[in-house]
Amino acid sequence: MRTKITAILSDIRPEFDFNDSISNFIEAGMLDSFDLVTLVTSLDEVFEISIDGTDIVPENFSNIEAILNLLNKYVK
Repeated sequence: MRTKITAILSDIRPEFDFNDSISNFIEAGMLDSFDLVTLVTSLDEVFEISIDGTDIVPENFSNIEAILNLLNKYVK
């Protein structure tokens, strides 16, 4: 799952190395609000889920671990 997330992030913002980043993606300027919309759409498609609007908050997309935690809620 981590590999797929990293691939999606790299497709959205290829100029950043999300694998090696320990910073908050949003606070560091690696992702903006438009990127989050693209990310949620891509995660929904790739993992065949539908992320609830109440879960679309910055802290759920701040780093790979946060995204993994969010996906674990939806992926069975």
